[in-house]
Amino acid sequence: MRIAVDAMGGDHAPDEILPGCLQALRELPGITRLILVGDEAQIREQLKDEQVPDTLEIRHASQIVEMGEAPALALRRKKDSSIGRAIELIKAGEADAVFSAGNTGAAVAGATLKLRTLKGVDRPAIATILPTQKHPIVLLDAGANPDSTVKMLNQFAIMGDVYAREILGIQSPRVGLLSIGEEDAKGNDLTKQTFKILQASHLNFIGNVESHDVFAGDVDVVVCDGFTGNVVLKTGEAVARAMRTWFKEEFTRNWFRKIGLLFLTSAFKSLKKKSDPESAGAAPLLGVNGLVFIGHGSSSRRAVFNALRVVVDSYKHDINHHIIDDVGRLAEARKTL
Repeated sequence: MRIAVDAMGGDHAPDEILPGCLQALRELPGITRLILVGDEAQIREQLKDEQVPDTLEIRHASQIVEMGEAPALALRRKKDSSIGRAIELIKAGEADAVFSAGNTGAAVAGATLKLRTLKGVDRPAIATILPTQKHPIVLLDAGANPDSTVKMLNQFAIMGDVYAREILGIQSPRVGLLSIGEEDAKGNDLTKQTFKILQASHLNFIGNVESHDVFAGDVDVVVCDGFTGNVVLKTGEAVARAMRTWFKEEFTRNWFRKIGLLFLTSAFKSLKKKSDPESAGAAPLLGVNGLVFIGHGSSSRRAVFNALRVVVDSYKHDINHHIIDDVGRLAEARKTL
Protein backbone atom coordinates (compact mmCIF):
# COMPACT_ATOMS: atom_id res chain seq x y z
CA MET A 1 0.00 0.00 0.00
CA ARG A 2 0.97 3.66 -0.45
CA ILE A 3 1.06 5.93 2.61
CA ALA A 4 1.41 9.71 2.58
CA VAL A 5 3.00 11.15 5.73
CA ASP A 6 2.75 14.75 6.89
CA ALA A 7 6.47 15.11 7.56
CA MET A 8 6.11 18.55 9.11
CA GLY A 9 3.24 17.81 11.50
CA GLY A 10 3.93 17.48 15.22
CA ASP A 11 6.01 18.95 18.02
CA HIS A 12 9.11 17.00 16.94
CA ALA A 13 8.72 17.10 13.16
CA PRO A 14 10.52 16.23 11.05
CA ASP A 15 13.25 15.00 13.46
CA GLU A 16 11.15 12.15 14.90
CA ILE A 17 8.82 11.62 11.94
CA LEU A 18 11.49 10.59 9.43
CA PRO A 19 13.28 7.91 11.54
CA GLY A 20 9.91 6.31 12.30
CA CYS A 21 9.10 6.25 8.60
CA LEU A 22 12.44 4.67 7.68
CA GLN A 23 11.95 1.97 10.30
CA ALA A 24 8.48 1.26 8.93
CA LEU A 25 9.85 0.84 5.42
CA ARG A 26 12.43 -1.63 6.72
CA GLU A 27 10.13 -3.67 8.94
CA LEU A 28 6.58 -3.43 7.52
CA PRO A 29 6.33 -5.44 4.30
CA GLY A 30 2.86 -4.09 3.47
CA ILE A 31 4.17 -0.66 2.48
CA THR A 32 4.99 -0.42 -1.23
CA ARG A 33 5.55 3.35 -1.24
CA LEU A 34 5.88 5.96 1.49
CA ILE A 35 5.47 9.60 0.46
CA LEU A 36 6.91 12.27 2.74
CA VAL A 37 5.09 15.57 2.29
CA GLY A 38 6.76 18.75 3.51
CA ASP A 39 9.75 21.06 3.12
CA GLU A 40 11.88 19.11 0.62
CA ALA A 41 15.16 20.84 1.52
CA GLN A 42 14.69 20.19 5.22
CA ILE A 43 13.70 16.58 4.65
CA ARG A 44 16.65 15.87 2.36
CA GLU A 45 19.03 17.50 4.82
CA GLN A 46 17.91 15.16 7.56
CA LEU A 47 18.07 12.12 5.28
CA LYS A 48 21.51 12.90 3.84
CA ASP A 49 23.31 10.37 6.06
CA GLU A 50 20.60 7.70 5.77
CA GLN A 51 20.33 4.84 3.34
CA VAL A 52 17.07 5.83 1.65
CA PRO A 53 15.18 3.02 -0.10
CA ASP A 54 13.61 3.43 -3.53
CA THR A 55 10.16 3.10 -1.97
CA LEU A 56 10.55 6.49 -0.24
CA GLU A 57 9.35 9.56 -2.12
CA ILE A 58 9.38 13.26 -1.22
CA ARG A 59 6.67 15.73 -2.23
CA HIS A 60 7.38 19.38 -1.53
CA ALA A 61 4.91 21.50 0.46
CA SER A 62 5.99 25.01 1.39
CA GLN A 63 3.64 25.64 4.33
CA ILE A 64 2.86 24.13 7.74
CA VAL A 65 -0.35 24.32 9.75
CA GLU A 66 0.94 25.07 13.23
CA MET A 67 -0.53 23.31 16.27
CA GLY A 68 -2.22 26.42 17.63
CA GLU A 69 -3.82 27.63 14.40
CA ALA A 70 -7.56 27.61 13.74
CA PRO A 71 -7.93 24.58 11.42
CA ALA A 72 -10.44 25.80 8.83
CA LEU A 73 -8.88 29.24 8.53
CA ALA A 74 -5.37 27.81 8.25
CA LEU A 75 -6.39 25.40 5.47
CA ARG A 76 -7.98 28.23 3.50
CA ARG A 77 -4.96 30.49 3.87
CA LYS A 78 -2.31 27.84 3.45
CA LYS A 79 -3.16 26.08 0.21
CA ASP A 80 0.29 24.46 0.08
CA SER A 81 0.31 23.03 3.63
CA SER A 82 1.89 19.63 4.23
CA ILE A 83 -1.29 18.16 5.76
CA GLY A 84 -3.46 19.51 2.94
CA ARG A 85 -1.17 18.21 0.22
CA ALA A 86 -0.88 14.81 1.90
CA ILE A 87 -4.66 14.38 2.02
CA GLU A 88 -4.94 15.46 -1.62
CA LEU A 89 -2.75 12.50 -2.58
CA ILE A 90 -5.57 10.17 -1.51
CA LYS A 91 -8.10 12.17 -3.53
CA ALA A 92 -5.79 12.00 -6.56
CA GLY A 93 -5.42 8.23 -6.19
CA GLU A 94 -1.70 8.47 -5.47
CA ALA A 95 -1.94 7.29 -1.85
CA ASP A 96 -4.13 4.85 0.05
CA ALA A 97 -3.72 6.41 3.49
CA VAL A 98 -2.46 9.49 5.33
CA PHE A 99 -0.75 9.86 8.70
CA SER A 100 -0.20 13.16 10.51
CA ALA A 101 0.92 14.05 14.02
CA GLY A 102 0.13 17.70 13.39
CA ASN A 103 -2.90 19.89 14.01
CA THR A 104 -5.78 17.47 14.69
CA GLY A 105 -8.47 19.91 13.65
CA ALA A 106 -6.72 20.55 10.35
CA ALA A 107 -6.51 16.83 9.65
CA VAL A 108 -10.22 16.37 10.42
CA ALA A 109 -11.32 19.42 8.44
CA GLY A 110 -9.03 18.67 5.51
CA ALA A 111 -10.10 15.04 5.27
CA THR A 112 -13.80 15.88 5.55
CA LEU A 113 -13.67 18.63 2.92
CA LYS A 114 -11.30 17.00 0.46
CA LEU A 115 -12.29 13.34 0.75
CA ARG A 116 -15.92 13.62 1.91
CA THR A 117 -17.57 11.07 4.16
CA LEU A 118 -18.48 7.48 3.37
CA LYS A 119 -21.96 6.68 2.08
CA GLY A 120 -24.44 6.94 4.96
CA VAL A 121 -22.02 8.69 7.33
CA ASP A 122 -22.83 12.24 8.43
CA ARG A 123 -19.59 13.10 10.22
CA PRO A 124 -16.30 11.27 10.81
CA ALA A 125 -15.12 10.37 14.31
CA ILE A 126 -11.73 9.96 15.93
CA ALA A 127 -11.44 6.46 17.42
CA THR A 128 -8.90 6.20 20.24
CA ILE A 129 -7.56 2.97 21.71
CA LEU A 130 -7.49 3.12 25.51
CA PRO A 131 -5.79 0.69 27.91
CA THR A 132 -7.94 -0.92 30.60
CA GLN A 133 -7.56 -3.42 33.44
CA LYS A 134 -8.32 -6.27 31.02
CA HIS A 135 -7.74 -5.32 27.39
CA PRO A 136 -7.67 -2.31 25.02
CA ILE A 137 -10.99 -0.67 24.13
CA VAL A 138 -12.18 1.79 21.49
CA LEU A 139 -13.52 5.22 22.50
CA LEU A 140 -15.16 7.50 19.95
CA ASP A 141 -15.61 10.30 19.22
CA ALA A 142 -12.38 11.56 20.83
CA GLY A 143 -12.60 15.11 19.56
CA ALA A 144 -13.69 15.52 15.94
CA ASN A 145 -17.26 16.63 16.78
CA PRO A 146 -17.79 18.64 20.00
CA ASP A 147 -21.50 18.82 19.17
CA SER A 148 -23.08 15.57 18.02
CA THR A 149 -26.56 14.46 17.03
CA VAL A 150 -28.39 11.23 17.82
CA LYS A 151 -27.81 10.00 14.30
CA MET A 152 -24.10 10.74 14.55
CA LEU A 153 -23.71 8.87 17.86
CA ASN A 154 -25.39 5.83 16.36
CA GLN A 155 -23.01 5.97 13.40
CA PHE A 156 -20.07 6.29 15.80
CA ALA A 157 -21.25 3.10 17.50
CA ILE A 158 -21.28 1.27 14.15
CA MET A 159 -17.80 2.51 13.22
CA GLY A 160 -16.41 1.62 16.64
CA ASP A 161 -17.91 -1.86 16.40
CA VAL A 162 -16.28 -2.41 13.01
CA TYR A 163 -12.89 -1.21 14.25
CA ALA A 164 -13.03 -3.39 17.36
CA ARG A 165 -13.93 -6.43 15.27
CA GLU A 166 -11.47 -5.95 12.44
CA ILE A 167 -8.47 -4.41 14.21
CA LEU A 168 -8.73 -5.56 17.84
CA GLY A 169 -10.07 -8.98 16.82
CA ILE A 170 -13.10 -8.95 19.12
CA GLN A 171 -15.77 -11.20 17.61
CA SER A 172 -18.82 -9.51 19.14
CA PRO A 173 -17.77 -6.19 20.70
CA ARG A 174 -19.76 -4.97 23.68
CA VAL A 175 -20.89 -1.45 22.84
CA GLY A 176 -21.65 0.99 25.65
CA LEU A 177 -23.05 4.52 25.63
CA LEU A 178 -21.21 6.88 27.96
CA SER A 179 -23.65 8.49 30.38
CA ILE A 180 -24.03 9.63 34.00
CA GLY A 181 -25.63 6.39 35.16
CA GLU A 182 -26.18 2.80 34.06
CA GLU A 183 -29.98 2.99 34.26
CA ASP A 184 -31.86 3.36 30.97
CA ALA A 185 -33.48 6.63 32.06
CA LYS A 186 -30.19 8.31 33.02
CA GLY A 187 -28.53 10.91 30.81
CA ASN A 188 -29.59 13.88 28.69
CA ASP A 189 -31.94 13.94 25.72
CA LEU A 190 -29.08 13.05 23.37
CA THR A 191 -28.09 9.87 25.19
CA LYS A 192 -31.67 8.82 25.93
CA GLN A 193 -32.68 8.98 22.28
CA THR A 194 -29.46 7.30 21.17
CA PHE A 195 -30.04 4.51 23.71
CA LYS A 196 -33.37 3.55 22.09
CA ILE A 197 -31.90 3.23 18.60
CA LEU A 198 -28.81 1.29 19.71
CA GLN A 199 -31.02 -1.05 21.70
CA ALA A 200 -32.94 -1.93 18.51
CA SER A 201 -29.80 -2.28 16.37
CA HIS A 202 -27.86 -5.41 15.43
CA LEU A 203 -25.00 -4.37 17.73
CA ASN A 204 -24.11 -6.10 20.99
CA PHE A 205 -25.32 -3.06 22.92
CA ILE A 206 -24.93 -3.42 26.70
CA GLY A 207 -26.54 -0.09 27.62
CA ASN A 208 -25.20 2.93 29.43
CA VAL A 209 -21.72 2.90 30.95
CA GLU A 210 -20.26 5.39 33.39
CA SER A 211 -16.81 6.98 33.32
CA HIS A 212 -15.44 4.52 35.90
CA ASP A 213 -16.45 1.65 33.58
CA VAL A 214 -14.25 2.93 30.76
CA PHE A 215 -10.99 1.68 32.27
CA ALA A 216 -12.45 -1.43 33.91
CA GLY A 217 -12.44 -3.39 30.66
CA ASP A 218 -16.03 -4.64 30.81
CA VAL A 219 -16.95 -2.87 27.56
CA ASP A 220 -15.20 -2.94 24.18
CA VAL A 221 -16.55 0.20 22.47
CA VAL A 222 -17.48 3.41 24.31
CA VAL A 223 -19.61 5.90 22.39
CA CYS A 224 -19.88 9.62 23.21
CA ASP A 225 -19.81 13.06 21.64
CA GLY A 226 -16.44 14.55 20.73
CA PHE A 227 -16.39 17.07 23.58
CA THR A 228 -16.92 14.41 26.25
CA GLY A 229 -14.58 11.94 24.57
CA ASN A 230 -11.73 14.44 24.37
CA VAL A 231 -12.16 15.31 28.05
CA VAL A 232 -12.03 11.61 28.97
CA LEU A 233 -8.94 11.08 26.82
CA LYS A 234 -7.02 14.10 28.11
CA THR A 235 -7.99 13.36 31.72
CA GLY A 236 -6.80 9.77 31.41
CA GLU A 237 -3.47 10.88 29.96
CA ALA A 238 -3.04 13.49 32.70
CA VAL A 239 -3.79 10.99 35.48
CA ALA A 240 -1.29 8.51 34.02
CA ARG A 241 1.43 11.17 33.92
CA ALA A 242 0.60 12.33 37.43
CA MET A 243 0.75 8.78 38.78
CA ARG A 244 4.18 8.21 37.28
CA THR A 245 5.41 11.46 38.85
CA TRP A 246 3.93 10.59 42.24
CA PHE A 247 5.47 7.11 42.23
CA LYS A 248 8.87 8.54 41.32
CA GLU A 249 8.70 11.16 44.07
CA GLU A 250 7.59 8.73 46.77
CA PHE A 251 10.01 5.93 45.90
CA THR A 252 13.02 8.24 45.78
CA ARG A 253 12.19 10.10 48.98
CA ASN A 254 14.73 8.15 51.07
CA TRP A 255 17.23 5.28 50.80
CA PHE A 256 14.87 2.67 52.21
CA ARG A 257 12.30 3.38 49.51
CA LYS A 258 14.99 3.43 46.81
CA ILE A 259 16.06 -0.05 47.85
CA GLY A 260 12.44 -1.20 47.76
CA LEU A 261 12.08 0.24 44.28
CA LEU A 262 14.77 -2.14 43.01
CA PHE A 263 12.46 -5.07 43.74
CA LEU A 264 9.56 -3.40 41.94
CA THR A 265 11.36 -2.30 38.77
CA SER A 266 9.91 -5.02 36.55
CA ALA A 267 6.39 -4.33 37.83
CA PHE A 268 6.68 -0.62 37.06
CA LYS A 269 8.05 -1.35 33.59
CA SER A 270 5.05 -3.57 32.92
CA LEU A 271 2.69 -0.86 34.19
CA LYS A 272 4.35 1.77 32.01
CA LYS A 273 4.03 -0.48 28.96
CA LYS A 274 0.29 -0.96 29.55
CA SER A 275 -0.35 2.78 29.85
CA ASP A 276 1.99 3.86 27.06
CA PRO A 277 0.00 5.81 24.41
CA GLU A 278 2.82 5.41 21.88
CA SER A 279 2.10 1.70 21.54
CA ALA A 280 -1.13 2.55 19.71
CA GLY A 281 0.68 5.11 17.55
CA ALA A 282 -2.31 6.85 16.00
CA ALA A 283 -6.07 7.16 16.07
CA PRO A 284 -8.08 6.57 12.89
CA LEU A 285 -10.50 9.18 11.61
CA LEU A 286 -13.33 6.80 10.82
CA GLY A 287 -16.02 7.64 8.32
CA VAL A 288 -14.08 9.47 5.59
CA ASN A 289 -13.59 8.20 2.06
CA GLY A 290 -10.01 7.12 2.66
CA LEU A 291 -7.74 6.07 5.51
CA VAL A 292 -6.68 9.00 7.69
CA PHE A 293 -4.73 8.50 10.92
CA ILE A 294 -3.93 11.13 13.52
CA GLY A 295 -0.97 10.87 15.88
CA HIS A 296 -0.27 12.63 19.16
CA GLY A 297 1.41 15.99 18.75
CA SER A 298 4.39 14.78 20.78
CA SER A 299 4.81 11.58 18.75
CA SER A 300 8.29 10.04 18.87
CA ARG A 301 9.83 7.88 16.15
CA ARG A 302 8.51 4.82 17.99
CA ALA A 303 4.98 6.24 17.94
CA VAL A 304 5.31 6.99 14.22
CA PHE A 305 6.40 3.43 13.48
CA ASN A 306 3.50 2.00 15.48
CA ALA A 307 1.11 4.40 13.75
CA LEU A 308 2.19 3.16 10.33
CA ARG A 309 1.83 -0.42 11.55
CA VAL A 310 -1.80 0.29 12.45
CA VAL A 311 -2.36 1.98 9.08
CA VAL A 312 -1.17 -1.12 7.24
CA ASP A 313 -3.36 -3.36 9.39
CA SER A 314 -6.45 -1.21 8.75
CA TYR A 315 -5.81 -1.26 5.01
CA LYS A 316 -5.62 -5.06 5.00
CA HIS A 317 -8.99 -5.35 6.76
CA ASP A 318 -10.78 -2.92 4.41
CA ILE A 319 -12.62 -1.29 7.31
CA ASN A 320 -14.37 1.32 5.17
CA HIS A 321 -16.23 -1.35 3.23
CA HIS A 322 -17.50 -2.86 6.49
CA ILE A 323 -18.54 0.58 7.81
CA ILE A 324 -20.64 1.31 4.72
CA ASP A 325 -22.44 -2.04 5.00
CA ASP A 326 -23.15 -1.76 8.71
CA VAL A 327 -24.28 1.88 8.59
CA GLY A 328 -26.82 0.77 5.99
CA ARG A 329 -28.12 -1.87 8.40
CA LEU A 330 -28.45 0.74 11.13
CA ALA A 331 -30.49 3.00 8.81
CA GLU A 332 -32.92 0.15 8.22
CA ALA A 333 -33.24 -0.43 11.97
CA ARG A 334 -34.08 3.23 12.56
CA LYS A 335 -37.02 3.00 10.15
CA THR A 336 -38.72 0.50 12.46
CA LEU A 337 -38.69 2.90 15.45
